Amino acid sequence: MASNSPSSPRQKMINLMYLVFIAMLALNVSSEVLDGFELVEESLLRSVKASSQRNDRVFADLTAFYGSNPKKAKDWYAKGVQVKEKTDTLYNYIQDLKTRIVKKSDGKDGDPEHIKRPDDLNAAYEIMFERGKNDAAKLKIDIDSYRQYITSLVNNPSIKNIIESNLRTEPSEKAKQNKQTWEESMFWQMPTAAAVTLLTKLQNDIRYAEGEVLGDLVKNIDVLDYRVNKLEAFVIPETQIVMSGGSYRASIGLLAQDSTQHPKIIVNGKQLPDDANGIYVAGTGATGTFPVKGYVEMPRRDGSFFRQEFSTEYFVVKPSATIAPVWMNVLYAGVENEIQIAVPGIASQNVSASISNGSLSHKSNDIWVANPRYGSDAVITVIAKMAGGRSQEMAKQTFRVRPLPDPAPYLNITNPDGNKVRYKGGTPLARAALVAVDVLNAAIDDGILDRPFTVLRFELQKFDSMGFAMTTTSNGANFSQQQKDVIRGAQRGQTLLIRGIVVRGPDGIERTLNAPMEIRIN
Repeated sequence: MASNSPSSPRQKMINLMYLVFIAMLALNVSSEVLDGFELVEESLLRSVKASSQRNDRVFADLTAFYGSNPKKAKDWYAKGVQVKEKTDTLYNYIQDLKTRIVKKSDGKDGDPEHIKRPDDLNAAYEIMFERGKNDAAKLKIDIDSYRQYITSLVNNPSIKNIIESNLRTEPSEKAKQNKQTWEESMFWQMPTAAAVTLLTKLQNDIRYAEGEVLGDLVKNIDVLDYRVNKLEAFVIPETQIVMSGGSYRASIGLLAQDSTQHPKIIVNGKQLPDDANGIYVAGTGATGTFPVKGYVEMPRRDGSFFRQEFSTEYFVVKPSATIAPVWMNVLYAGVENEIQIAVPGIASQNVSASISNGSLSHKSNDIWVANPRYGSDAVITVIAKMAGGRSQEMAKQTFRVRPLPDPAPYLNITNPDGNKVRYKGGTPLARAALVAVDVLNAAIDDGILDRPFTVLRFELQKFDSMGFAMTTTSNGANFSQQQKDVIRGAQRGQTLLIRGIVVRGPDGIERTLNAPMEIRIN
């Protein structure tokens, strides 16, 4: 029977196997511990995100102040840019290490926020120490350099101590007892979940340090270095003209003032007097859009000045009212009808209109051109763009569409004073004045419309002493040679008729004029 004495080879083998078994148990990380690392990692990621957002806001404030007063903020802004660049560089390097460790553990699709093999004990070591790269040593050097730089910018001793403690790379007492370096204590035989969590904590610590330094930089340029002794409520409306169906919108708040000193206010290149109390008054002699640009400047306690620029505009419109007889709402088909469209209190560029029949186009300022088609009424709808970008229907009006009325024929003659006048017949006319005319014209000339028509042809009729009519024709607006001969042979007291006049209007329609032009030779 085999012996189990302590010195027997069999017993030595059993003891060795036991030791191996105990070591394997020691290396087996419990699921509860791994779950704990996952919870800590989620909490740290939330903290990192919140710190990053806060730091971005502080840096935005620093950038805005530099834009308004670059001379005062130049040095502090330059330091802020450098702090942000150094922080982002170290943060991104740590993020790269986390990604490489997880990909080593989980494969090429590994994601630090969704670790599949959190208990892997080799991934962290292989990434941080493999093949002589020693990323762990590089990380330590980078953290030391960042810590020394960032603490040199912190004036508050307690904050400086916190940053130095968070970013300390000295090995712990336990690590010293085990004769481990800082790098070995962080990544030697460390499960993937634990290594990633430790690296996330480093990211959180450097974001905290960045935030403290940026906050100090903003304080150093005393953005808020003002004292007030008076508070007043104010109401600033978007507009004091509100259309029915719209909304009245206004900003309401508190206005902080220092009644012991007046700010310097420059508006459109001119300084407001102190006794104006900040009230700007501008004349409105002309209509249009006018800018209001400038800046407000206040002295600080250190003798420098804070300047805040502003820019807005105001609109000047003519006093107006709509007066229109309803029965005269007429548009003429086939021609351009100029109409005026205006909304009191609204600039013309914020007014638009449409028509239900034909076309409607904007010409200039408040003048629009409607070109309807005959056959149905035309409805014009007016839309205004209100404050805040909202569009609102302001009016809708129906117009009757009518064809153009017949024109009246006329001759351009020179009167005894040497002036050109329109002769429409019915009164005596000297034969010489008639002989000098070459063209028959036609137009609507009623004092409202003045639309020329094209004369296509016409007849000239002359009666002899026996009452017989002699008729000659033209092939256009010009008198034919035969018609000219008839005019030259006309005697004093004779009557000539221009009749059968065929014209084409601007609407393209041909029509024959019923009423002839009667000319009595003087």
